[in-house]
Amino acid sequence: MASTKIIIYQIFSRLYGNGCQARKPFGTIEENGCGKFNDFTPSVLKQIREMGVSHVWYTGVIRHATMTDYSQYGIPRQHPAVVKGRAGSPYAITDYYDVDPDLAVNVSKRMEEFEKLVSRTHRAGLKMIIDFVPNHVARQYKSICKPAGVRDLGEDDNPTIGFDPQHNNFYYCPGQPFSPYFDLYHGEKEPYTEMPAKATGNDCFHNAPGRNDWYETVKLNYGVDYYAGGVGHFDPIPNTWQKMLDILLFWAGKGVDAFRCDMAEMVPAAFWAWATARVCEQYPDIRFIGEVYNPNEYRHYIASGFDYLYDKVGMYDAMRDVICHRRNTDAVTWAWQQTDDIRDHMLYFLENHDEQRIASDFFAGSGEKAVPALVVNALMQKNPFMLYFGQEWGERGMDEEGFSGRDGRTTIFDYWSLSSHFTDLTLIYHKVLHIAQTEKAVVEGQMFDVMYANKQYFRQYAFIRKAGKEMLLVVANFDDVPLTMNLTIPDHAFNYLEIQEKAYKATDLLSGQNASLVLMRDQQVPVSLPARGAVVFKL
Repeated sequence: MASTKIIIYQIFSRLYGNGCQARKPFGTIEENGCGKFNDFTPSVLKQIREMGVSHVWYTGVIRHATMTDYSQYGIPRQHPAVVKGRAGSPYAITDYYDVDPDLAVNVSKRMEEFEKLVSRTHRAGLKMIIDFVPNHVARQYKSICKPAGVRDLGEDDNPTIGFDPQHNNFYYCPGQPFSPYFDLYHGEKEPYTEMPAKATGNDCFHNAPGRNDWYETVKLNYGVDYYAGGVGHFDPIPNTWQKMLDILLFWAGKGVDAFRCDMAEMVPAAFWAWATARVCEQYPDIRFIGEVYNPNEYRHYIASGFDYLYDKVGMYDAMRDVICHRRNTDAVTWAWQQTDDIRDHMLYFLENHDEQRIASDFFAGSGEKAVPALVVNALMQKNPFMLYFGQEWGERGMDEEGFSGRDGRTTIFDYWSLSSHFTDLTLIYHKVLHIAQTEKAVVEGQMFDVMYANKQYFRQYAFIRKAGKEMLLVVANFDDVPLTMNLTIPDHAFNYLEIQEKAYKATDLLSGQNASLVLMRDQQVPVSLPARGAVVFKL
């Protein structure tokens, strides 16, 4: 585990640094522009580090399906019928051993440009995270950059058999053509054809996926017989396991520090236990972050080698409801208690590429309304916290960019750009993340939730962090009006954290204002709170 607080900054690489402001719906790369690896200059990376970030997750690095034609560089052209958006989904991988040509200034030297980005990132004092997409690939997957001697995915498959536990990399619908419920021409003279049809990435094991399926992808076979109810065949080791391990080792060898593993729970835990052990044997410092949504599987996947898991259906969902006043703040207590035994493994976040922007009309309508949630999630535990680029200035995600429409999310399917700007909200993010990175009570300390002694407050949340003699009292106000909270510090908090009863000189690390706080067992201490704000008293 990390010796410092991990703060992850997720960047959607093709949008970040794109200076073109045309923003034409369904626009081409020529019309709307595209960010490049080279946009992450030393000064840009320095600014990211100075924000309090420790890890950068570059989203969309590995080459994926796109409507943009790079065939002059030897890159196979993709049929537009099986590409989502002009730019394509970064989770429809077309070559695990290649990088996205959109991100290169010189397409022929795209891998070299990526390798230089790795070096710049490390020189800036940052760790690099990229996506590993293990569950599915693009329908027209074909590696042109695989190392010598590597057999391509599906190259040795027998498509007359629906499931082969050791040899087939894909699942098939023998004798059935790919017949989805949408146009297979998509403006082309010839339709997209696939015979026999392969199973679709979201566990759709028939030949006719719909628009709401992951129709642009095909499911990879890890030895699980879904046609027979999900029986696993893991001995001998399935061929897909070795291929995917080789891919992980390839990127680890490039200097990647961590993998964010897309839809990790759709791949058997047995594979992860086998693969993570082998990667870590060669690269002991590498980390694995899993997108796992089923809380019943959390401990299983942690035991299988994952360092951190998304805390989505617990903490994220609870915090979103608290921000929107659909639930009281006791939901936050409930959320952390559900994973208290694995708390250091849970990744907290308020935005990512899958979720709606806080400032969108579909969420809170304003990024400022989530300030108390930011303070709580970033400072409550020792576990990692992640923010999505644009979150720090209140990006609304209310554009109708193309494929995904106006849905409160920033597109991952289209060529687009965002207008970054420094705001009062940005300054708050800087302050909170620096507290998370530098305060010993946050990085090393214990947490004590005091809300069980303050149940009369249902839109406020308070806790104490303490390490040695250093102590923080964090109080957040999710209400739209300011108030003075008469906060009771329960007797057990004094015993558990070894707090002395006395008058403390305190400084609010957010505002810089000084205060005097008298902490006594089971006694109230008045705390003045701004609307939709917080105080972080260092005592």
